Amino acid sequence: MKLYTSIPKKLKPYFNTELEKYRTESISGNLINAWNHLERAHIIGQKYPYSHTLVHWKMLKFGFKIKSGKEIFGQIPRLIFGGVKSYVGKIPIGNPGGANVPPLKSFPIEKELEDIFTNAGV
Repeated sequence: MKLYTSIPKKLKPYFNTELEKYRTESISGNLINAWNHLERAHIIGQKYPYSHTLVHWKMLKFGFKIKSGKEIFGQIPRLIFGGVKSYVGKIPIGNPGGANVPPLKSFPIEKELEDIFTNAGV
């Protein structure tokens, strides 16, 4: 079993870009676009405990921002267990991380994100 730790250096800029786009869109009030960037950051960082946990923390805060009980209560177990599952390499590939999808279900990864993984060599 491979233990994952930190996000690879070549992948981290893509992850950080998605978080920055999330921040910018959120500040601008473009909540749908903001959420989309959080989901993309989740897919990029979900194999790595710190990155995975950070995105779920931001998703929890987003749930409070939009006053969504479903998102708030859906993020709490993801926040607690997501990083642990990343650490041992047991994550549902392509899962966007929101409370609107089953937490253990894998999803197809869109071409643009596939290209990011390819370019980063992961």
